[in-house]
Amino acid sequence: MKKEDYEKSNATENGAGKKYTVSTEVVRIPSGNNTLYGTLYKPENAGKTPLIIMCHGYNGVGDDFKAEGELFAANGIATYTLDFCGGSTRSKSTGRTVDMTIFTEKEDLLNAYDYFKKQEYIDAKKIFLFGGSQGGLVTTLATEELGNEVAGMALYYPALCIADDWRKNFPDVEKIPESMEFWGMELGKNFFTSIRDLHVFETIGTYKGKVLIIHGDKDNIVLQSYSEKVAQLYKNAELLVLKNEGHGFSPEGAKTARERVLLFLKNETA
Repeated sequence: MKKEDYEKSNATENGAGKKYTVSTEVVRIPSGNNTLYGTLYKPENAGKTPLIIMCHGYNGVGDDFKAEGELFAANGIATYTLDFCGGSTRSKSTGRTVDMTIFTEKEDLLNAYDYFKKQEYIDAKKIFLFGGSQGGLVTTLATEELGNEVAGMALYYPALCIADDWRKNFPDVEKIPESMEFWGMELGKNFFTSIRDLHVFETIGTYKGKVLIIHGDKDNIVLQSYSEKVAQLYKNAELLVLKNEGHGFSPEGAKTARERVLLFLKNETA
């Protein structure tokens, strides 16, 4: 594990290298009984390209990563920013929030991966996965299943604490309600019961590809210690700690983070 602390960006969004015109299109993908909605940012006239699939956090949407999509595609890397089915009150995918679980989101991601690896314009050997917060947990679980098919994995403040937190919040499984509102979104009972036996550090960690984790040292939602532990778990992980950043980066922190992910992608696709 390599750990670094960052106060400012060491890259530039207008740095050297060929730049592409970016086109966008909505791509809908079947996912079980639902339909996954997402935006594909595509570098024009780039031929067969690498791809990064980006997974949002709790009650987020794919558009949360619009800046990443535009930056990565302008640098020759196609980017798909998805809305998890039932993953948000603002989701454009089908599905109800009360039916969403960590594992339905994992299946959404796996279905997106399967779709894109069959597309002629995508280099199937260079598909990267990305997740922020809850999407980070989902991404680690999907990567564990796909194994070394995944070209690399990048994470922003991955919420590997979710199962631990809800076991503490509901020590008695019999007291879990059929549904409940949490942070502006209604969840069903299965969200909590399905992760009851998920012990994340016993479940993930076999992936041998490169992993980049970016976490703020002022994050009071997901403790930095979770990212430190997972960075030690993976064979080829790098942890970047952004000083004075919380859960959800400031504009400056977000710029630094996406530039570091771009550098990661470029190094792994060179």
